[in-house]
Amino acid sequence: MGSTPPVTVIMPILNEELHLVDSVNRILAQEYEGELDVVLAVGPSKDRTREVAEELQRTSDRVTVVDNPTGRTPAGLNAAIAAATGEVIVRVDGHAMIPSEYVAIAVETLERTGADNVGGIMAAEGVTPFGIAVARAMTSTFGVGGASFHVGGGEGPALTVYLGTFRRSALDRVGGYDETMVRAQDWEMNLRIRETGGLIWFTPAMLVTYRPRASVRSLARQYHDYGRWRREVVRRHPDTLSLRYLAAPVAVAAIAVGLVLLVLGLAVGQQWLALLGLIPPVGYLLANLLASLVSAMGTPRLRLRSALWLPIVYGTMHLTWGAGFLRGGAGRDS
Repeated sequence: MGSTPPVTVIMPILNEELHLVDSVNRILAQEYEGELDVVLAVGPSKDRTREVAEELQRTSDRVTVVDNPTGRTPAGLNAAIAAATGEVIVRVDGHAMIPSEYVAIAVETLERTGADNVGGIMAAEGVTPFGIAVARAMTSTFGVGGASFHVGGGEGPALTVYLGTFRRSALDRVGGYDETMVRAQDWEMNLRIRETGGLIWFTPAMLVTYRPRASVRSLARQYHDYGRWRREVVRRHPDTLSLRYLAAPVAVAAIAVGLVLLVLGLAVGQQWLALLGLIPPVGYLLANLLASLVSAMGTPRLRLRSALWLPIVYGTMHLTWGAGFLRGGAGRDS
């Protein structure tokens, strides 16, 4: 691979009418000296995404549109990869706004490290008080664990990275994305890359702005799905199970058992049983409130409206992720 190999940016697109033009224009304006084109895999959207994508194709010979009839992300990614011509494949989401040097840094990092996939930080940024609270939670260890693409850190080998910039040869080697993995498809494919001798590399120099969900309901749905599909990864690859992934489901199970003991103790008049049942929910509540206070006092300090959302955001993320993991069965939905 030369110093400026041809690059194809692939984008799975669904209901992205509002953001697609800006996102694609940022890609076409990359400060990269090599050839660069974009493949848009368009799903059955409910807005004018198809029309916007086709207009972008008409106005630029560097934009190609392909169909993604199912609308599912891994299927769209594979369709885009099949149409790609570049030696390097850069994944970008339809609402992502990548900085102008993103591709150049990615290619330089691939060459310098010999990695098969490099990526950086999922820089969550909210615009409403609720969104700002979600962004703070998504960049905290208490909220999402210690994954470098969430909380940052020094560059080095990683289990997975956000989005990803791949050698085409690595994608061909592992057969692309598993289309039965509706969620967690990045983590699962990076696992296969690592199992075939490839290196996944994190660098904080690659940063992509991410807009969090806008409501408690949508955040709950997102994290419930994350939990179910993480359970599916564990079902398929049992050796990937770790204590970090068990934290949320264990908390959910403990709280549920505690509430049962509380109700039972009150029903039968056994105060000690009711007090025992209070330990898990009260313990989690206190930990949540303490973590929320620490997070709110971080840099920059959150305003009161966002700070008040933090305990709700943390609880929603943890409890729905844990419930989704305990529920499992995500693979039956594919």
